[in-house]
Amino acid sequence: MTFQQQIQEGIPSVLPQPKPYETDINHAPKRKEILSADEKKLALRNALRYFEAKDHAELVKEFSEELEKYGRIYMYRLRPDYRMYARPIEEYPGKSNQAKAIMLMIQNNLDYAVAQHPHELITYGGNGAVFSNWAQYRLTMKYLSEMTDEQTLVMYSGHPMGLFPSHKEAPRVVVTNGMVIPNYSKPDDWEKFNALGVSQYGQMTAGSYMYIGPQGIVHGTTITVLNGGRKIAKNGEGLEGKVFVTSGLGGMSGAQPKAGNIAGCITVCAEVNPKAVNTRHSQGWVDEVITDIDTLVQRVKEAKANKEIVSIAYQGNVVEVWEAFDKQNIYVDLGSDQTSLHNPWAGGYYPVGITLEESNKMMAENPELFKEKVQESLRRQADAINKHTAKGTYFFDYGNAFLLEASRAGADIMAANGIDFKYPSYVQDIMGPMCFDYGFGPFRWVCASGKPEDLAKTDAIAASVLEEMAKTAPVEIKQQMQDNIKWIKGAQENKLVVGSQARILYADAQGRINIANAFNKAIADGEIGAIVLGRDHHDVSGTDSPYRETSNIYDGSRFTADMAIHNVIGDSFRGATWVSIHNGGGVGWGEVINGGFGMVLDGSPEAARRLESMLFWDVNNGIARRSWARNEEAVFAIKRAMEIQPLLKVTLPNSVDDALLG
Repeated sequence: MTFQQQIQEGIPSVLPQPKPYETDINHAPKRKEILSADEKKLALRNALRYFEAKDHAELVKEFSEELEKYGRIYMYRLRPDYRMYARPIEEYPGKSNQAKAIMLMIQNNLDYAVAQHPHELITYGGNGAVFSNWAQYRLTMKYLSEMTDEQTLVMYSGHPMGLFPSHKEAPRVVVTNGMVIPNYSKPDDWEKFNALGVSQYGQMTAGSYMYIGPQGIVHGTTITVLNGGRKIAKNGEGLEGKVFVTSGLGGMSGAQPKAGNIAGCITVCAEVNPKAVNTRHSQGWVDEVITDIDTLVQRVKEAKANKEIVSIAYQGNVVEVWEAFDKQNIYVDLGSDQTSLHNPWAGGYYPVGITLEESNKMMAENPELFKEKVQESLRRQADAINKHTAKGTYFFDYGNAFLLEASRAGADIMAANGIDFKYPSYVQDIMGPMCFDYGFGPFRWVCASGKPEDLAKTDAIAASVLEEMAKTAPVEIKQQMQDNIKWIKGAQENKLVVGSQARILYADAQGRINIANAFNKAIADGEIGAIVLGRDHHDVSGTDSPYRETSNIYDGSRFTADMAIHNVIGDSFRGATWVSIHNGGGVGWGEVINGGFGMVLDGSPEAARRLESMLFWDVNNGIARRSWARNEEAVFAIKRAMEIQPLLKVTLPNSVDDALLG
């Protein structure tokens, strides 16, 4: 059976043979025991409804064993036999090129080189899933292969509800993930709903089919580290010879060493999982691997003395690094953490002093003890960080809920007022005022042809557009423009591609529109193939997250989610090819609402019209909200947007003399 036939087959009428559990693949840890006996029966009923009654007797025992052994029913037997990767768009079967582009993006999210736990359909973050099981994957791909441009596929947390009649201007796919009633949004609620097979954690770009490998976060991390370096610079110097200590080498965090190299510092990144370390080292995303703490100390001293630009993976716990560097008087200039602390009790963070294997066993068999060990480790890590910051280290929370979970563990990380944290979020200090408030965020694209030469052409087009815009850019955004021009010009030599032929850069609304228009013209002229536009949810408008994306909103509204909901609604009727809205993301289930989109450019006048309308809204919705919160940079940006587009009329805030308030 050909690849196209397997896609069109969906769930096979004759069950495939069971597949062996492949031990060389990085697998998700066993999930905690959460279901009652009756709920386990319900989980089995829910799983078996994907199959004809004739297969139930054969599958029920198998699915029951998966539930007991792994805490979830993944339906491993249904994993396809073909290799999982983003194929050129013309290789996908179907009636709609937009649907084919979505198939391409789904397969990229599950590519072994991209996904964190590919057999469990998890792209990154420990639990950021594309689907909950393989039946959902097969059925979704079948629907997409049958879809016309007058239908919309509706996705309920990984489950394809079905194809519904719509129209050409409607999104081809509408995705929701984890949209549970607010009072049922605690971590254990997710564990239960996910085990039942009725909801899932889509993270940000995992469950919305827009992940492009760690490159997606490399750029944001590079900008963060560069601007962090500017904050600590004494005389405008760069990061040469300066040390950046952090942790995590997973799907998102794996970008950190590459970003450190681009920014020009010495990066030490700790990771307890040897498979994750080996993956990033083999891909060239980290230069060296060290497993002994004393060897690490000596190597960093040598790198500092020589002012090297080098990234080092320490295969071990980051707490050991912070403590050893304190004792050995290694000065840490920048510090952060990017372990998946949105998921602290199920593999997102591993406690110091316990092996990976022991931790995985404990979290499944004795979750309460595991939670105690994690919280002990967080307190110990915070104590070590405090010793470094007392010496002058600039530490920032990287939006992974480190400070939030450390505070819940009773760590010494609260400010004197007992309300705020003593360390800022990187959005509060860096990305918010320097990027998001001005409308700059992670614009990304994928070459649907799969051709590296198309990617090189788009890099050149984007650089040319930005250079032309920089000539007349206001002084307030010249630094952002120059950083991104430098980034895109170095993109090829930095070898950022993992999986699809994709690229990311930070641009404001006008930059995104101008670049997209230039791409669409190049497609129309036959210079390149179709392009898929998208962005990370980690952006100006798409996400309401009080401890990350909207942490620099100070008018009391940072716990509201109107912006994200309006964003996805507005994108859907302004021309997005697919839209998504999620509960949960990098900071945790119940802690954030994320909206995302994808848009296919095919060179047509219709695509040009849609991109103008949608991209303008997608950014300026967020700038308007940030402006109303009295963020000065956003007030500047929205006034500029109103000058560019006379149809835009936004309510502006009036300033208040604080002396009147007493």
